[in-house]
Amino acid sequence: MAGIRIVDMDIYHPAHQVGNDFYIEHFDARGVDIRGLLKALGRDKRYKINNDDENSLSMAYEAASNLLEKTGLTGADIDLIAYASQTPEYIFPTNSLMIHRLINGASHTICIDSNANCAGMTAAFEQVSRQMLGNPRIRRALIIGSDYVAPHASPDDPVYYANFGDAAAAVIIERDEQATGFIDSIYQTDTCVYGNSLFPAEGLAKLGQTGVDAGAFHVKFTPFDDSICVDAASESIRTLLGRNEIAADQIKAACFSQLSIGNIRAVSENIGIANDVAVYIGDEFGYTSTSSPFIALHRAITSGQVERGDKVLFWTVGAGWQNVAMVVEY
Repeated sequence: MAGIRIVDMDIYHPAHQVGNDFYIEHFDARGVDIRGLLKALGRDKRYKINNDDENSLSMAYEAASNLLEKTGLTGADIDLIAYASQTPEYIFPTNSLMIHRLINGASHTICIDSNANCAGMTAAFEQVSRQMLGNPRIRRALIIGSDYVAPHASPDDPVYYANFGDAAAAVIIERDEQATGFIDSIYQTDTCVYGNSLFPAEGLAKLGQTGVDAGAFHVKFTPFDDSICVDAASESIRTLLGRNEIAADQIKAACFSQLSIGNIRAVSENIGIANDVAVYIGDEFGYTSTSSPFIALHRAITSGQVERGDKVLFWTVGAGWQNVAMVVEY
């Protein structure tokens, strides 16, 4: 049976970078000390859009065009485009259709948008891989993850305002009779905090009826203990590795959600993965949500931590929440 292997990947981020001091001063002026929060999350710097010309779609295009140039491919070589974002620039037409136009895609190319919140790009990779396994006419797919949260973060909300960075990741996967590539995945869903992150806060229908004011497109966030996902994630990953007869020490890189360094360490410890195997980029990039595990993969590849044939473990969690774990052979 054919495998679905990663051809290559690339990323894009704005040049502008903002350190913790800006956010500490911002919230100090509001009488809120966020130093403990930033330390717990593992933040230091984050890349931020600082102009009116960039957004989640433009970053997605930059990552995709960088990747096509890097691989020597063109838009006509892509059979499926999957765009994952929880902050798409447009609701319709699909952003993948716009990427198709920008890269001069072929007329037969399938274009789909996907939203599994912060787990979106991992879920898209998994779903596209399974679709390709069942459809031999899809030889090559372009998967992009991009979020731009800043315009939707209330300046009074430390988690959304001070935590996120702006970046996109793009990966090309293809059918390969000689490769293993995508191995398996597992989902675990628990809706216990489904209402703690709502965007738009009052829903699209109400916005359409009442109009939009300056704060209407902010996320409505109710704080909760995000460590609730750690035990569930650990259980899912142990099940995933066990049913595929993969030992923890066979994993060369663990590319987890970069929301919290504490959660990364806790899950790694629970499943027996060393800290140096778990890739952390949240101190440089901030939390880029849907793209964050793939930006971690990019770091693992460019640093030489991962080579062809190595096994890579992914874990992400989306608002609501839903854990998605996946294992691939790079």
